[in-house]
Amino acid sequence: MRGTLSSVEGISLEELQLAARNHGMPLEALRYPVTPVGLHYLLIHYDVPDVDPATWILMVRGERELSLGLAGLKERPRKELTVTMECAGNGRARLDPRPVSQPWLLEAVGTARWAGTPLRPLLEEAGVGESAVEVLFTGLDRGIEGDIEQRYQRSLTVEEALRDDVILAYEMNGGPLPPQHGFPVRLLVPGWYGMTSVKWLAEIELIDEPFAGYQQAQGYRLRQSEDEEGTPLQRIVPRSLFVPPGIPEFFTRARTVEPGEHVLVGRAWSGLAPVAAVEVSTDGGSTWAAAELEPEKERWAWRGWRFRWKAESGEYVLCSRARDEDGNEQPLDPPWNLGGYANNAVQRVHVTVRG
Repeated sequence: MRGTLSSVEGISLEELQLAARNHGMPLEALRYPVTPVGLHYLLIHYDVPDVDPATWILMVRGERELSLGLAGLKERPRKELTVTMECAGNGRARLDPRPVSQPWLLEAVGTARWAGTPLRPLLEEAGVGESAVEVLFTGLDRGIEGDIEQRYQRSLTVEEALRDDVILAYEMNGGPLPPQHGFPVRLLVPGWYGMTSVKWLAEIELIDEPFAGYQQAQGYRLRQSEDEEGTPLQRIVPRSLFVPPGIPEFFTRARTVEPGEHVLVGRAWSGLAPVAAVEVSTDGGSTWAAAELEPEKERWAWRGWRFRWKAESGEYVLCSRARDEDGNEQPLDPPWNLGGYANNAVQRVHVTVRG
């Protein structure tokens, strides 16, 4: 179900039901370079499938057909990547009017150390025909969306699927994939929003025309109305977030900070190009100053930053914004869209500095 509610109306029971099944990463967990598994954001479209790893089979169909069990997949070349993954709907609940769906604020993100086998050799072994234009990935999770009964499916162009850093992941942070993160195997597409990295992977197929299933043709598209074709979501746009300073008020999460010298810290990332700069404002975005960036350790992992702030008594609105090497920068006010996707407006943190 999709629709809009004004920002003054409450969250529906259906949205609460979604929020109880899915969860964001507490922003204080930005302090960890790699997010602990239990704190990593989670979105599950349907139900978590019950998968027996002893009988699980991955079918790969190209010019030839391959069939691999989990043990066979693990015998193939291994690759590890640290990747920041973000939900396309992150920030949705802050739009006005508010799109009705999973009510994400800013916490739908996490960074994990993934391990698996590269996809490219598997596709080449199956045979990439001259007429193939896309690679279709099908998960074991089933449900109804847009009145259509379906298994969760997404596709990539052949060119994108053949990237060296696209892997079939079977480990997360040094252990087997947890059930909620796609056990036993999921697709991992660094730099793209999380909906692309199909979980509970069951089938991979090279296809001769663009995939027109629900999750590709109707879901995850930037549009202003239901009758618009829209633009498909792909790469993650730049974002920067603070580790919340000070201490929170329980209900509002408003922050209180002692006067004096503080080092504000956070993380920034972009799937379009490497992060080039982060700026911080202490006056709600009127003036900006450069933050100090930590060295980039891996292309697809978020990048740490820090900013020294001399806090004096009063009320403040702290903001941070990221810019990548291609010049893409977070806006103060994002453009609205029907699904509430890719809202990367600068974060605003209200802070009281005690006298």
